[in-house]
Amino acid sequence: MILEALSNASGVSGDEGEVRGLIRREIADHVDRLETDALGNLFSVKQTRRGERGPRVMVAAHMDEVGLMVVGHEERGQLRFRTVGGIDVRLLPAKTFLVGNEKRPGVVGMKPLHLLTPEARKETVKLKDLFLDIGASTAEEAKRLAPVGSYAVFATTFERYGRTVIKGKAFDDRVGCAVLVEIAKAHQSIPVSLAFTVQEEVGLRGARVAAERLRPDIGIVIEGTAAADFPRRKDVGTTPRLGEGPTVTTMDRTVICDPGLVALIREIAEQEGIPLQTKRPMVGGTDGGRIAVAGGGARVAVISVPCRYLHGPASLASLHDIRHAAELVALLLERLARPGWRQAVHRAGHRRSAR
Repeated sequence: MILEALSNASGVSGDEGEVRGLIRREIADHVDRLETDALGNLFSVKQTRRGERGPRVMVAAHMDEVGLMVVGHEERGQLRFRTVGGIDVRLLPAKTFLVGNEKRPGVVGMKPLHLLTPEARKETVKLKDLFLDIGASTAEEAKRLAPVGSYAVFATTFERYGRTVIKGKAFDDRVGCAVLVEIAKAHQSIPVSLAFTVQEEVGLRGARVAAERLRPDIGIVIEGTAAADFPRRKDVGTTPRLGEGPTVTTMDRTVICDPGLVALIREIAEQEGIPLQTKRPMVGGTDGGRIAVAGGGARVAVISVPCRYLHGPASLASLHDIRHAAELVALLLERLARPGWRQAVHRAGHRRSAR
């Protein structure tokens, strides 16, 4: 399973090379052309086999994951670090990491409970109180093993939980990358540019460059999104839920998705019997925010796979949701490749609004 390899690979924002190499090797024989830009985005181009002039379609998923970067060294060999991307600091104490290109094992440490005052025990964890321990005994040794600028990723191994649930790190957005790999390998006749983007977790940077290069008419973003099916939390929305299908976004903090495309996605899902959920509006952000405003602008849709515990050491996802997301994206691309795609999008939006 390509997702297992992608999840186990290291690829913090700005250091996506291992992930990019995996994807390149996996799809090289299935696409017409592979290109990498100066920022590190990977583009795979699939030309139409029928000579038709359809819309310029860009399908994007980002390769990078959240992680840590070494910023200093203590006298006794511990590493000071900062987070790269959005990580809840409360999750870090006692978590294991792989540090640097050599993937040296390390653990995040802090003052143990036994040495805290009663008042300190009540305080929230602060980044300044944490350090990364790789077993070095001096600052000189630590600098040699993990110089400033070294990246660290959660030391999490991909596993199956039962028949349909999987556990791993970096499902945001290696699940999207896995879907794009399936699109590249299985659908030879669809004219589409696949963009495996970089640095999404630090400001959607790769997508901005990629979209300016491709100038798409339509951008489709495939993401991992936070599942909200927690027990006994009345103040949290109940969708999306794990195992109940992919989600479609109407609006998040970075983009207002094209209403016609959203309606067409819902129509296809209904016609094909694909379970589909709607993501809670105004939550999170995606590469769609940069794609929508590139060049002369683009219609954007976001299809996501629900994942529990995103941006933490271990996430859970459903194989059924991933499979349904891949099916839905493939069907959408086939619909958009037909003549009259603009009318199809318009009609779907009109039918939805008339209900």
